[in-house]
Amino acid sequence: MNFKRLMLLAFWPLCATSHAACPEDAAIQGYLSDFAKRQISKGFGPDLSAAEAECAKTKITDKLPLYLGKRIGYKAAFTSAAAQQQFGLDGPRWGSMFDRNMVDIIAVLPSNFGARPMLEADLILEVKDPALADAKTPLEALACIESMVPFIELPDLMLADPLSGNELVAINAAFRGGVTGAELPLQANTATVDALAQMTVVLRDMHDGRELGRASGASLMGHPLNAAIWLAQALKKDGITLKKGDLLSLGSFFPALPVKSGMKVQVQYLGLPGEPSVSVEFN
Repeated sequence: MNFKRLMLLAFWPLCATSHAACPEDAAIQGYLSDFAKRQISKGFGPDLSAAEAECAKTKITDKLPLYLGKRIGYKAAFTSAAAQQQFGLDGPRWGSMFDRNMVDIIAVLPSNFGARPMLEADLILEVKDPALADAKTPLEALACIESMVPFIELPDLMLADPLSGNELVAINAAFRGGVTGAELPLQANTATVDALAQMTVVLRDMHDGRELGRASGASLMGHPLNAAIWLAQALKKDGITLKKGDLLSLGSFFPALPVKSGMKVQVQYLGLPGEPSVSVEFN
């Protein structure tokens, strides 16, 4: 036996045990059972590593069509520096979107749609060309986008405090559904690029007109289209090729709010043509 062979054998146990463990199937099924019942789950523990979280996410999203229907796209999460700092992450992460709880009409929804129901002012882009993953600039990205859709995401945090970023990654970035507004076709020109960066996204209480949040388009990674590029590239890195018609949720413009019975809110995108909006009421 030569020296090189000895060295290989010496290092083999270390390499063999360096792969991160993945939560057991029983733990995954326990979470999914809680998800179906809309009840708080114990999750996978606050010490979950990034690799363990990604493994759990894969297992969970493979099963989620049983609960949420067909996969229709993907969501970027933690796209703001504040969210990354809050949850101890070093950058954005992604999850999957499904169609069963996506509402595209004037929405009155139950306030207890989840165990820890939240709402976020968000934005969806519809993919026209998978070359989005190769875009280097917002203008190049825009050429691969069909339209923009106003979007209030309705995530369900599901887990008890304290929440870690990795736990939220593991549960598919807390996706449960959302409310969409009317589709707005986008022209691939510099005027549209500028409008998306300079728009003001406002969340209002429709009972008294109070502003509950306000942010510019640039609050998402410097430009909403940068978030779209990041998402497409992250998916490609993980072996997923986008296709025409996929929906991309770009992340919350400001911190999510807990949902309460009687709430009625509107998200409006000031500075875009027609100043599109989307609203939802909870009973």
